[in-house]
Amino acid sequence: MKALVYERPGHRVWRDVTQPGLLEPTDAIVRVDAVTICGTDLHILKGDVPTVESGRILGHEAVGTVAEVGAGVGLVAPGQRVLVSCISACGRCRYCRSASYGQCIGGGGWILGHRVDGTQAEYVRVPFADHSLHPLPDGVSDEAAVLLADILPTSYEVGVRNGGVQPGDTVVVVGAGPIGLAAILAARLYSPSHIVAVDLAQPRLDAATRFGADLVASPQQGVVGLVRELTGGLGADVAIEAVGVPETFELCTTLVRAGGHVANVGVHGKPATLHLEDLWIRNVTVTTGLVDTYSTPTLLRMLAAGRLDVSAFVTHRFTLDQMPEAYDVFADPQNSGALKVVLTRQ
Repeated sequence: MKALVYERPGHRVWRDVTQPGLLEPTDAIVRVDAVTICGTDLHILKGDVPTVESGRILGHEAVGTVAEVGAGVGLVAPGQRVLVSCISACGRCRYCRSASYGQCIGGGGWILGHRVDGTQAEYVRVPFADHSLHPLPDGVSDEAAVLLADILPTSYEVGVRNGGVQPGDTVVVVGAGPIGLAAILAARLYSPSHIVAVDLAQPRLDAATRFGADLVASPQQGVVGLVRELTGGLGADVAIEAVGVPETFELCTTLVRAGGHVANVGVHGKPATLHLEDLWIRNVTVTTGLVDTYSTPTLLRMLAAGRLDVSAFVTHRFTLDQMPEAYDVFADPQNSGALKVVLTRQ
């Protein structure tokens, strides 16, 4: 089969690899029908995730058809359409028993495309299939469902839920890439009074407006003053960091009000300064997190019921064998205008 293989920082190749087989009774083999590329994949290619070894098949988001299951799998069967979650869960460890699946210490967590071969391939082995695959409701398309493998639950759980967004809040989302746009969409579920999107690129600010941001600004346009004016001088109730660079994290700590919340979602490859000389007296809460995907069943129900519209995320479509071109487009959003790319089986 073909797969997208990470060789070393800056180098990836779409090439022939051995098709996966069952290794454990709890495994399933899934034929990949739709897959997407994540910003985390780009971080891996930059060398920001040194735990990814040379030769690893990348990818942790997919929709597919179950091809084979191990003897210990009871909740999914060959022929079923399933969502492959970005998080694998053993279902038995202390963290899994409290729905903190991203912290699984029983062999799961974020392992696909990280510690085991991932989804950017024609077939993928999914460990702990009963806890890591979600049967898809009838009427939910592959293209819509694949967006719930990572970006929607990540933004909802790590950004909106961890940030404690409440009705009437002023929410600032710093970074209007796919994760930031998903945070805007998820924040709207809680009826904030204002959502402000911050980004350097005008096309992404335009996208933020389409996704429901009330105001948009670049960091150079006096965004701190804008937020203070909007909130009577206080600052944002919740600032969501959705980029993963020191400057955006530090901007969030400047934008948030005393007693407010900074929810970091971005993947950081470099240290960021925590200005405790300013924050120690301001009762600011800072949270970090890896998505647990406990919300995936809820989001799937909302999608099936027509209460969650994700159609605007996908800007480019490819077939699986166009994986190198899809990476080039996704990695250059300033010129391509890409938000999410989806690749499907021919």
